[in-house]
Amino acid sequence: MAVTAVSAPSVSPYSKFSSAENGVLSGQRLAFASSVGHVGRKSTVVKTVSLASISADRVPDMGKRKLMNLLLLGALSLPTAGLLGPYLNFFVPPGSGSAGSGVVAKDAVGNDITAVGWLKTHPPGDRTLSQGLKGDPTYLVVENDGTLATYGINAVCTHLGCVVPWNKAENKFICPCHGSQYNNQGQVVRGPAPLSLALAHVDVVDENVVFTPWLETDFRTGENPWWA
Repeated sequence: MAVTAVSAPSVSPYSKFSSAENGVLSGQRLAFASSVGHVGRKSTVVKTVSLASISADRVPDMGKRKLMNLLLLGALSLPTAGLLGPYLNFFVPPGSGSAGSGVVAKDAVGNDITAVGWLKTHPPGDRTLSQGLKGDPTYLVVENDGTLATYGINAVCTHLGCVVPWNKAENKFICPCHGSQYNNQGQVVRGPAPLSLALAHVDVVDENVVFTPWLETDFRTGENPWWA
């Protein structure tokens, strides 16, 4: 009978050492990875809870939010109003010593007009421009008896808005733009202007000449004032 020898595979010392080392290290790595994962999850949970609690504490309630918004709005409004004030005031015609809704008439260089001073330098029959209501050029009229008329004549032509000069030789206001003519009281006598020149009341208040709006019947035409 033949006997067959079976040889076991040879295992080198190095292979045994490697296997053993791999087994030990593998177990250690698994244990380390498991512990790290556990600690990581725990740390994440702690951080999440902490951040949530901090955020909830630091978020102001609705009442505080409204108060903060009002304070911010007030802080922005004050300097804005301070900047807009002078800008808007630029568009308001200058006037000093006004009486009621009137304004003190001003001469060509912007000085207040006094009745005494004006009559000293302007003879009877004179019609000279001054600054009137809303800054419009307005004629002061000196009557033939040397007194100041109780009305002023707005110099803005009712056709296209040109300033109408006084023509002393013709005793009329004659517009140089399109030839419209008005009599010495500003009533239209020739087109293309469709209406008479506007009027304003003239009064003397504390020696100053004051313009006030003319709202009653136009004494030249007997009609309601078109400019009121």
